[in-house]
Amino acid sequence: MTEPFSVRIEVRGYETDSQGHLNQAVYLQYAEHARWSILRHSGIEQSGLLDRGVGPVALETNIRYLRELRAGDQVDVDCVFEWGEGKTFRILQTVKKADGTVSAEVASVGGLLDLAERRLVRDPGEVFKALATDPGALGL
Repeated sequence: MTEPFSVRIEVRGYETDSQGHLNQAVYLQYAEHARWSILRHSGIEQSGLLDRGVGPVALETNIRYLRELRAGDQVDVDCVFEWGEGKTFRILQTVKKADGTVSAEVASVGGLLDLAERRLVRDPGEVFKALATDPGALGL
């Protein structure tokens, strides 16, 4: 099995709460950053999605907070897509300190919205595969 795609982020002081911990909402931003990064890595740009008339949508997100993060911590946010037969897909992500300590686990359900019809496309994996130069990075 290949290693999941990962992006490194440094926790910035302004992202922390009054206890000095990374604010809970920022985990969502880190996860979103990693998802857009893997799309770019696979050759899919936001403009290409818009030109095709589609856009990724988040339908559900669950976060398990496991260990605190503080300003200056280096974290790696990985991203693995799981594809099924329907209109949705899962994205599993882990936020880890540079020493490997897991700080959070993020599990999401996503879809690909047809921007004209305002409905999920039938097979999002096929659309991503058609747009990607490296669909293997997305597990396709």
